[in-house]
Amino acid sequence: MSTDATSTAAPGRRPRGRPGHDREAVLRTAIDLFIRRGFDATSISDLAAELGVTKSAVYHHFASKEALLSAALDEALEGLSSAVEAAATATDGERSSVRLRTTVEAAVRILAGNLPAVTLLLRVRGNSAVERAAMERRRHIDERLAALVRQAAADGDLRGDVDPDIVSRLIFGMVNSLADWYRPDGPVREDALAATVSSVLFEGLRPARTSGSVSTTGAGRP
Repeated sequence: MSTDATSTAAPGRRPRGRPGHDREAVLRTAIDLFIRRGFDATSISDLAAELGVTKSAVYHHFASKEALLSAALDEALEGLSSAVEAAATATDGERSSVRLRTTVEAAVRILAGNLPAVTLLLRVRGNSAVERAAMERRRHIDERLAALVRQAAADGDLRGDVDPDIVSRLIFGMVNSLADWYRPDGPVREDALAATVSSVLFEGLRPARTSGSVSTTGAGRP
């Protein structure tokens, strides 16, 4: 028989120091409210009411509303940063175009797997110190991807008639737009989504064939 504190507590009483919702549940609910109502329009009272607990139960896990926002943005940023670093390491020594494609696919998977937190990140506008710090971290991630785009273009692996900075914005725009329509419980899985985005982006960015190249349409198509 277990002799831990939970099993010895009096029937019907919660163990001391443990409110009805754990830290993770509080954070998930806060992210949902921040997305639906906006951070500025959401109060700790709103969050407590949504959870069905007292404000003190929320403060048991987070010192302030800003601490909740910081935790949510950290989740998104750490996931994206880790994805970029992991992709760069996995493809170390490969051409920049390979590293770029691997990094974009990793970013799509992170967005799909952490959709609420990333959606919140994409909505911050620098209205507080927490938001400005998050935006600065996001800029570093974007610049890492942009540098890969520029290098891939310099290597001749991307179309030479399109400015690399425009290519970067198009890539970011497509990936970020997933937050507007992708649903994790829908028919498209994360890996399939990453492969589709990658195919649409990079097949369309290949350098145009020269006039002497074999046609890829009609009977001559492989």
